[in-house]
Amino acid sequence: MAATPATTATAVDLAGAAVRDKTAGHDQNDCPPDKRLGRGLTARLDKAIAGVRKEAGIPGVAVGLWMPGKGCYVRATGVADKHTRQPMSTDFYSRIGSETKTFTVTALLELVDDGKIGLDDPIARYVHGVPNGHRITLRHLAEMRSGLYPYTDDKDFVHDLLSDPNRSFTPHEVLAYGFKHHNTFKPGTKFQYSNSNLVLLGKVIEKVTGRRAADVINERVLHPAHLDHTLFPDGAEFPEPHAHGYTNQSLSGRVADSTDWNPSWAWTAGAMISNMHDLRRWAKVVATGTLLSPETQKQRLKMLPTGYPGTNYGLGIFSSGGWIGHNGSIPGYESVTVYLPSKKATLVVLINTDITHEGQEPSSLVARAITEIVTPDNTYDRPLPLR
Repeated sequence: MAATPATTATAVDLAGAAVRDKTAGHDQNDCPPDKRLGRGLTARLDKAIAGVRKEAGIPGVAVGLWMPGKGCYVRATGVADKHTRQPMSTDFYSRIGSETKTFTVTALLELVDDGKIGLDDPIARYVHGVPNGHRITLRHLAEMRSGLYPYTDDKDFVHDLLSDPNRSFTPHEVLAYGFKHHNTFKPGTKFQYSNSNLVLLGKVIEKVTGRRAADVINERVLHPAHLDHTLFPDGAEFPEPHAHGYTNQSLSGRVADSTDWNPSWAWTAGAMISNMHDLRRWAKVVATGTLLSPETQKQRLKMLPTGYPGTNYGLGIFSSGGWIGHNGSIPGYESVTVYLPSKKATLVVLINTDITHEGQEPSSLVARAITEIVTPDNTYDRPLPLR
């Protein structure tokens, strides 16, 4: 489709807030004027995104869509700060929550390729004290079929976290909240999303390498993938520029600014930070297995049913309507980074709230609205919340 540059750098969306058509920095290379989607399709996307943002009460949205042969769409709408009304931008850093799992599992699978671990090794070989750990394998953990109770569902954990969101948690401490509960099913028999699984895989990485999981991910995943704006924070640090994040996950239930909350509790399950530029690159790397052997990537993409129609889960990665990747949700922020192999298309969505709308994650609503327009035969429609 013919690409038409925007006539102005700033327009106004249907909800009345600024729309920034980013034309500076690295994003100009991500979507140069002569490569943009045609005016008609761009207008339809603008309208759909603005409608979802208004309906779901999303402060700010940044979207990147790249479709070889058709063009690209990189725009930010709404506000990054509800107090100052600073506009949202496509070049902000963002907390990416559970997208961290794709990086953790990639590091783990590299160890499989190295012959240092096997996917069917029991977790008890590497970590002591895991309930039924002699029967739960690394594969069960990565595919969310371990039966381990999710520590984030424990009432004491929720209270302790929300009582002091700046607190630093260790992997041992968060796992203890889950391990005091009975396992929910026999390993391999069901799907249940559990952050306990990915924290354990982080501990495996450290046990096998003798190094911090963050350092392994940085050197073996981020560096070779050329992700210069992605990091695994030690604590609450958050590079500038970034949007403020808004959540209703508070003790009172009132909306809080969670921008500087410490994500240590999520560790290798959800603590990482990135930006749209890097996530665009990562979407294809993780979906096509650039850093892994073909056989190991094949294992990763063995998608099993989740119990939710249209959504299947592999090893730290899912498929929804043909789109492969992961989403992320952490207090104040949500993201979606997915790749559609049939069209070699990439979609990245970053928003600054995790407040659900009628039981659905707002990032999923945005991604669904976009894909209904650009890939109607491959609609991202993921009904299950993956936090």
